[in-house]
Amino acid sequence: MSSIRANNGQLFFDFRYQGQRCREYTKLTDNASNRKRMQKVLDKIEAEITLGTFDYARYFPGSKNASRFAGPVAASGTQAVQGTPLYREFAETWFTENRPAWRNSHCATIRSTLDRHLIPAFGEQPVGEITKAGILAFRARLVEVPGRSGNPGLSAKTVNRIIQIHGQILGEAGERYDFTNPVDRIKRLKQQRVDIHPFSMAEVRSLIDTVRPDYRPYLIVRFFTGLRTGELHGLQWRYVDFERRQILVRRNLVRGRLETTKTDGSQREVDLSQPVLEALQVQHEATASLSDFVFCNAAGAPLDLDNVNNRVWFPLLRYLGLERRRPYQTRHTAATLWLGAGENPEWVARQLGHSDTTMLFKTYSRFVPNLTRRDGSAMERLLAGQITSHRDAHSGVGAVPASHNATTPH
Repeated sequence: MSSIRANNGQLFFDFRYQGQRCREYTKLTDNASNRKRMQKVLDKIEAEITLGTFDYARYFPGSKNASRFAGPVAASGTQAVQGTPLYREFAETWFTENRPAWRNSHCATIRSTLDRHLIPAFGEQPVGEITKAGILAFRARLVEVPGRSGNPGLSAKTVNRIIQIHGQILGEAGERYDFTNPVDRIKRLKQQRVDIHPFSMAEVRSLIDTVRPDYRPYLIVRFFTGLRTGELHGLQWRYVDFERRQILVRRNLVRGRLETTKTDGSQREVDLSQPVLEALQVQHEATASLSDFVFCNAAGAPLDLDNVNNRVWFPLLRYLGLERRRPYQTRHTAATLWLGAGENPEWVARQLGHSDTTMLFKTYSRFVPNLTRRDGSAMERLLAGQITSHRDAHSGVGAVPASHNATTPH
């Protein structure tokens, strides 16, 4: 960071330019008035560096750095950092070098971001000539790019992610070619707090009682374990411990491929309530001999989220007249039901795979009535009598879905 500093009672400028730390001394004594005067000059220097119009010799004509930074000026208006590769070339190098350390899903995200946004915008620029002003202009254009589901522009979260990846590339390039990463001085866009829409217990009962019988165990497990979609669809029988009444979350199904969980902290043991245990026992009778996956289609392959959404989930919501919500809201529902039942937040955080309760209180604070419980017993009492034993409720419960082509939810 640029600053005004003192040495032996005299003030000097301390700032970075073209990846180099620069100190320019003055004969001004260290007092508040002189610091204020110098700060105004430093602010102008920083602004010109950002805009690419800074002329070192104009500010410090007698400095040895004046000739050092008198090199050719790039078309973008910045002092050119000689010998740096084009952005598209370095980005590919960076991608190739880091790919072995990434999960498949993260690798796909990076590849898409490079191909759709970053390389088209910066591909033909040398990495040493990319400026903060250019990045800010690029970010302003991103905000206008049409988003998903008819949204007028990309969300702040998506834009921040794109700029973050851009910063990682330029940060690595800066270390190798000795220049300052321009992304370092760009603040993230403020992201809107995600508003959750969990289901009420009455709505959960209605959904479970109405869904087609072969999907009833699926909904029970989904609503009362808090598993993420990839964790649920990637769940295999070897990770279901009936004796200890636990699901061992070890794998995640992403884009049809099994990989490690979202984070190392996501690997956890989820305690099973009685309705979940019974649902898994029925599902075991239906699919254990057919597939390694707990929830699978007739061919034994793991369930496809789009098929579940379009053939079962959204038709079921429409049929019951419920607000259209993503299946991920079942995870929020589990959290709010646990908290509403009075479970200890630390236990709830472990169930969800959170390292601590910070996110829990931030996301679900209005659903926390007390901190009296320490385990899953309160949830057991809440469920008792609410969820009918599905072994007796419907015939055919737990069967392998006959077809994904059925459009009716029951």
